[in-house]
Amino acid sequence: MLETLQESREYSLTHVIIGQTGCGKTFTTDLFKNKFPVDTYKITVGSNDTIGDLLDKTLDELKLPSSKSKSKKITAIANVLQEKQYRGEYPTIIFDECEYMKQPALCSMKELYDGLVGYAGLVMIGTDQLLDNLDTMRNKNRAGIPQFYRRIKFGIRELNPINRSYDEFLEDIEDKELKKWLKTNCENYGELHDVLVPAMREAERLGEPLTLKLVRKILGNPRI
Repeated sequence: MLETLQESREYSLTHVIIGQTGCGKTFTTDLFKNKFPVDTYKITVGSNDTIGDLLDKTLDELKLPSSKSKSKKITAIANVLQEKQYRGEYPTIIFDECEYMKQPALCSMKELYDGLVGYAGLVMIGTDQLLDNLDTMRNKNRAGIPQFYRRIKFGIRELNPINRSYDEFLEDIEDKELKKWLKTNCENYGELHDVLVPAMREAERLGEPLTLKLVRKILGNPRI
């Protein structure tokens, strides 16, 4: 995923990154943004966001004033990113959780793509629901969707499925019962992180070994 983000940044390419929920997409995106904070702009798509909302979020990230016209918003975004590239920067816009995008928003991504092609990287990140939504709209020949899909078709990158053995994360844990419990109860890397990180901190603070007993005590949830 980092390699794909880097490629978009360096060569002003458009990519669509698809991965399962909890596989680390947002975590990795934040790492990338922290590495290139000056010219990387991350926008998180909300389930109720209209295209106007998304464009306003982008304008806010770029510290630009808003306007009533959608086309003027897109033009303003494109112009400032072109200026940044002329100054030697590598502007990259990342839209996270794009499975929430509706048809108007996806069509506007086509307009944004057309304004940024060759000047800035454009990355859309989501689950396979994004591809399902696109396929449904393409099959119904919804306005603008076939044209948009043609632009992103060869920029789609699907991440490897989550490895539910978690062996690379658990190799330093000695408690076999804890390993078994984690593999049974954690459905993805995000949940594994949410359990292990606070448990490891507490074990270090208390000077105790990391065990299933300690994890249960920290969670304080009898249902698990």
